[in-house]
Amino acid sequence: MKDTMVVTAKSSGAEVIPFIKVWVMFPAAILLTYVFTRMSNRFKRETVFYGMLAIFLSYFFVFVTVLYPARDFLHPNETADFLESLLPGGFKGMIAMFRNWTLTIFYVMAELWSNIILSLLFWGFANQVTRLGEAKRFYGLFGIGANFSGVAAGATSVWFSSHKFNPNLPFGSDAWDQSMTMLLGFVFLAGGSAILIFRWFNKKVLTDSRFCDLSEQKKATEVRGKLSMRESISYLMRSRYMICIAVIVIAYNIVINLVEVVWKHQMKELYPSPIEYNLYMSHVTTIIGVVATLTALFVSGNSLRKGGWTFTAMITPAILFFTSIGFFAFFFAKGDMATIVLQIFGATPLAIVVFFGSAQNILSRAAKYTVFDATKEMAFVPLTPEDQLKGKPIIDGVCSRLGKSGGSVVHQALLLTFTTITASAPYVAGILFLIIGVWTLAIRLLGKEFNELTKVTSSTPLKQTETIVNPT
Repeated sequence: MKDTMVVTAKSSGAEVIPFIKVWVMFPAAILLTYVFTRMSNRFKRETVFYGMLAIFLSYFFVFVTVLYPARDFLHPNETADFLESLLPGGFKGMIAMFRNWTLTIFYVMAELWSNIILSLLFWGFANQVTRLGEAKRFYGLFGIGANFSGVAAGATSVWFSSHKFNPNLPFGSDAWDQSMTMLLGFVFLAGGSAILIFRWFNKKVLTDSRFCDLSEQKKATEVRGKLSMRESISYLMRSRYMICIAVIVIAYNIVINLVEVVWKHQMKELYPSPIEYNLYMSHVTTIIGVVATLTALFVSGNSLRKGGWTFTAMITPAILFFTSIGFFAFFFAKGDMATIVLQIFGATPLAIVVFFGSAQNILSRAAKYTVFDATKEMAFVPLTPEDQLKGKPIIDGVCSRLGKSGGSVVHQALLLTFTTITASAPYVAGILFLIIGVWTLAIRLLGKEFNELTKVTSSTPLKQTETIVNPT
């Protein structure tokens, strides 16, 4: 929904995404990470979970009941029209971000859900209740539930987006308004379910000595109150191990952002209406969930056990490298070779570019939700609870946003120079392959240190090993 709203909005396009990620999303990520650290200092883990979830769900409720219905009144269209007549074409994305500001904030909150709720809250919790030996067995399985949700969400979105306008419903002025409202209703149901499950887990499981070490639980709570963003950043800059994790996270987000903007720009040309655009994106989401679930079942766990951490971590940059070659090859063939491509493949170059971009997005996202997340989170497990609390919020809350903002800065600079995404694409491709090289080097360096840490823990007596690697 977030992409559909901002890309298909009035006087907007894929050019708006880089500006949103730099000027709105990155500051919002820092703000919410700061809120998380402050709450972590003052409240227990369970309370922080409920508080952060409430922030997001409350915003989505206000959006669907107040902001979106009143968007025509709230959007400064006259001022935006004046700015369009005054500024060069390269500022189109920034003006669209300002014009459709209610949709911009929705995009930011929907995007930050993955960083705050999934990365900080869920994976932070998973790291605290999982030993290193258990991580190799279960981190791939953790991804199955998350990836199946993509299948369910995509199928649900396809079902709602396929329906025509129903005048008997008491909300929505067109088919898109109605489907969006009903989809956000499912968001509220999912959020409420997450709260109930988390409450049950804390009341029934984490209080039972059969399932966890209660003495270690008490030690973990003593870390609370020592965390600040300044200390976290200082700790990250002093640790080569943490710097490597940060580089991996930043590199992934730069690469995925660089290619996604170009792909979504092409997709809007092929599917200009919100319903068509959202329907296609929903199909992509469903396929991502299916591929990611199969990867989690048959690839992620086996790869970690047989190939090791470094081999598994290399899968994601390898996928992005080879799929980017195919995507940009057909993108550049749209001009002089368009007739040849049409004759050979029986489809327009635009359709083939969108197809290759979709294939890349599906494979890279599936890898991200399985092997990338699993190896990244495993890298935190050998660390002490205090080191995890110092490093993880900055890496997941700030570094991931810094990566996406970095990719967006590249797009902004190129758009202001060349005006259009098409003209700047060759430079995007060159920078993308350079970042993949840096990413690969960081994986090799981190892999050596990770193996050394895990050798230390594996050679330590069992009781002591549990103290070292079990953050709970």
